[in-house]
Amino acid sequence: MRQLPVIAALLIALAASFGAAAVLARTIEARSAEDVRRALLLSEIDFAEVATDGLQVVLTGTAPTEARRFRALTVAGQVVDSARVVDMLDVADAAAIPAPRFAVEMLRNASGVSLIGLVPAGEDREALLAAIGDATGDPVADLLQTADWPAPSGWDAALGFAVEAVGRLDRSKVSVSADRVAVTAAAPSERERQAAERALNAAVPGGVRLVLGVTAPRPVVTPFVLRFSKDAGGARFDACSAGDEGDVAAIREAAASMGAEGRVDCTLALGRPSPRWGEAVAMTIRALGDLGGGEATFADGAVALTAPEGTDRAAFDAVVGRLEQALPPVFELTATLPVAVDPNAPPTIARIIATLDEEGAARVTGVLPDARARETARTLAQARLGTGVEFGVRVAEDLPAGWPMRVLAGIDALGMLDSGALEVTEDGLSVSGRTGDASTRERIAALLAERLGRGDFEIAVEYVEALDPAAALPTPEECLARIRTANEARKITFAPGSDDIEPGGIRTLGEIAEIIGGCPPMRLEVAGHTDSQGREEMNLELSQERADAVVDALLQRRVVNAELVAQGYGETDPLADNETAEGREENRRIVFGLLPLEGARDDAGEDGEEEEDAAGPPEVGAPEEDQEEEAE
Repeated sequence: MRQLPVIAALLIALAASFGAAAVLARTIEARSAEDVRRALLLSEIDFAEVATDGLQVVLTGTAPTEARRFRALTVAGQVVDSARVVDMLDVADAAAIPAPRFAVEMLRNASGVSLIGLVPAGEDREALLAAIGDATGDPVADLLQTADWPAPSGWDAALGFAVEAVGRLDRSKVSVSADRVAVTAAAPSERERQAAERALNAAVPGGVRLVLGVTAPRPVVTPFVLRFSKDAGGARFDACSAGDEGDVAAIREAAASMGAEGRVDCTLALGRPSPRWGEAVAMTIRALGDLGGGEATFADGAVALTAPEGTDRAAFDAVVGRLEQALPPVFELTATLPVAVDPNAPPTIARIIATLDEEGAARVTGVLPDARARETARTLAQARLGTGVEFGVRVAEDLPAGWPMRVLAGIDALGMLDSGALEVTEDGLSVSGRTGDASTRERIAALLAERLGRGDFEIAVEYVEALDPAAALPTPEECLARIRTANEARKITFAPGSDDIEPGGIRTLGEIAEIIGGCPPMRLEVAGHTDSQGREEMNLELSQERADAVVDALLQRRVVNAELVAQGYGETDPLADNETAEGREENRRIVFGLLPLEGARDDAGEDGEEEEDAAGPPEVGAPEEDQEEEAE
């Protein structure tokens, strides 16, 4: 019995020891967990949860990367013994590596073709180099790099089209990606520039956006021609060439003083015989005003002035004398005062009459000096007026000097018209008719001035808009109005938070593609706008993606005569209050607008010099694809 108190004391002491140990263990666990949490927070590690199990410190949670997971374990191991740290951390799935942007630049000049850029590893580079060599006939330098990634959709078609483009233009830069080909080039002439652009627009594959920046130097005009006349029908230009805007201004001012109405269109060209061309033309036109009318023809430095019939001889001599002294040294004046024709004089046999009707039937009658000249004229008439031309020309003697040349020039001029008539006599040449090309009158004047020299010819050519295929097209402004009307009638809409076009919008895009197909070449901005829901940068990305989607949809509908530029503006240009559902709906929109056409020709700085450098279209970067938050 005496041992019972001792045993009880021992039991009490043992229980107290166990209790103290438990309290101490919990204190150590709490202190360890708190110390580890503090260290993690100081290291900006906020993904790890800390728990304790005895002396063990357990880390749980999801680290964004393997490096961040290892960092968390290291920090915890610096606070407690690393052997006590239990790793229960997960690592987030790594984001998919974005596909590289495959793109190639083809640079062609006199030394050959250089290729720079990134292509898929599976690309047959030998075949590509051979195709470019066959298309250009030039050596090809391969500076391409590769990436082991599948070729994107449309890559092969775009690359093949780029090879065709670089083969067409000797001095060019062709930038190609899977959905876009940009061509910057310098064509030798305006005609070749237009031909290249037509060919490329016709050949562009579906789904590929073509950006053209083809320039051409000013044409070299030989002879440098201008023809102005004033009679009872009014004042007019049959041809007008000018070296710069200063020439044009001087010529327009002088023509206005003679009663010329409407805009005077002068061709800016190289080849004027003197920097004082505009001054010489202006003073000659004013001399015609002093004579009461007449004709003035410039062919380089040769100036032919014809006064109206019946002009007083003394007045004629005075005006011509002043003009001869005032003209710059390069110009040589030949002035003519017509002599009235005696109505009782016998008719001349020297005459050629040619007609071309609206159905294309042609007839030539008259006289030529010999069989050789007649056969030459027949061949030319068949070439210019059609193989079915009725040719009733006989051989006669005692014809004026230079008669065959005058007849051939007249047939050439008549061949430029859709329909018309030609009369060649010993007194002069007259051509009249209708055309659907506004430049025909000027081209005829240049031809006759070059062939005949003097101004003894008359041109009465009427431009008929109905004969001009291009004139029937609406203006770009009219096309834009029709596009906007279609878009307002049935708005282009998208699925919430995405660039997927809804069925109603697909129908609208079909209508818009049809409208653009009937328009002249133009450059359209496709602008995407959103409401203010979500983050600003995400809204900007979404608006860009939606604008790109609209452009892609139009390209799939074979819109080839318009350059489409996609631009996202995000929430920066609201039309209505974003606080209401109706306002947000109005702000989510696609807007079409006109942009200036690219590839405008640079003006030459001085006569005889050509501007050949072409400024390429700016490359548009692709929008980023990672999106954390989207707006409706």
